[in-house]
Formats: sequence, structure tokens, C-alpha cells
Amino acid sequence: MRGKALFGAAVAAGASYAGASALAVGPLLLVWKGAGVGLLAAWALRAVPAEPGRLLALVLGLHAAGDVVLDGVGLAAGAVLFLAGHLVAIRLYLAHRRAGAPRVALIGAVPLALVAAALPGDPAAAPGIALYALGLGGMAIAATLSRFPLAALGAWLFVLSDLIIFAGLGPLARVPVAAMLVWPLYFAGQTLIAFAVGRGRPSGHAL
Repeated sequence: MRGKALFGAAVAAGASYAGASALAVGPLLLVWKGAGVGLLAAWALRAVPAEPGRLLALVLGLHAAGDVVLDGVGLAAGAVLFLAGHLVAIRLYLAHRRAGAPRVALIGAVPLALVAAALPGDPAAAPGIALYALGLGGMAIAATLSRFPLAALGAWLFVLSDLIIFAGLGPLARVPVAAMLVWPLYFAGQTLIAFAVGRGRPSGHAL
């Protein structure tokens, strides 16, 4: 499949997942959930050259696996895969940092982690959430320091999506509309990240 077609298939799969629960159940729904970001990973491997393409594909591949494992196995196992993806993403973004952008800004992940850990109002869950959110926040800050401005926007949409998930375990537990925003924000963020890194290659547009 050519690059544009593969990217289009990824967007179609991800955009349609929100309504997929009415059409699919069980393993088919899990495959549908993983298809959007999984196809973005395949696109990155095919269309984005050299190390950025390989790292981007690894980030997206880990996150696609996390999407499936979250529902198929459990929250903790899925979070480990997402955290691994965030750490690879930090490496990718820092390797393409804007001139003069200070690495010390990564310390900003600490207050974000504290806020995320406090949202569910569950002291037992706080350490695990804080550890995950350190990686999440580090990823978003590293993207902000990078020369991929659209990736930074996508990364912060990802952060917002996860913060809504954490708040849904606490103050937003009875606000259904909040849960409805999680997937659109998340997938829009991943799509922007993939597009931005692909387009940002010196060789030109990847699409």
C-alpha cells in the first residue's frame, strides 16, 4: 500500500473506532482499536526515512499495542507499553531539538505528574499514575522543545486525553461527555505527531 493510502487507512480506522462498539465486539473490536495507530506505525516505517522513521514507528507501535492491551489484558500492562513509547518519543524529540531549547525544561513533567496522580483521589493508585505521567509529561515537553510544532500540539492533546481518563476515575466519573472526548483527543494527537515528524524530514513531505 502506498504512503498516502496507508495514512488514509490509518485515519479512517482511528476516526471510525469511536462508533465501532455498536458494530463490533470482542477480538474484532480490539483489532479495530489497534488498527488506527498501528497503521500509522506501518506508514511511518514505510514513508519516513532513516532513524526518525524507525523511532516514530516504534513509538506508534508500542502505543498501538498499548491500546489493545489496555482492553484485552488490563490497565497496568497497557500503561507499561505506553510509558515505553513515551520514553522512545523523548529520545526522538530531543534528537531533533530546536537550537537553544533547554533540556532542563523536562523538569516541568514533575508538576504534571503530581496533578495527574491527584486526579483520581485514590492514594493507592497515585504512585503508579505519577510514574506514568512523568513519562507522559516528559514526552509532551520534549515535543515542545523539538522542531516539530504540530507534534507538540499532538503531544499535548495526548496529555489532555490521559488527564481526562485520570479525572474520570475521580471528579469526572459522572460526566459521560468527558469520556467521549478521550479517544478523539488521543487519536488526533497521534495523527498530528505522525504527520509532523514525517513532514519534518529534510527530504520533504512523507505523504
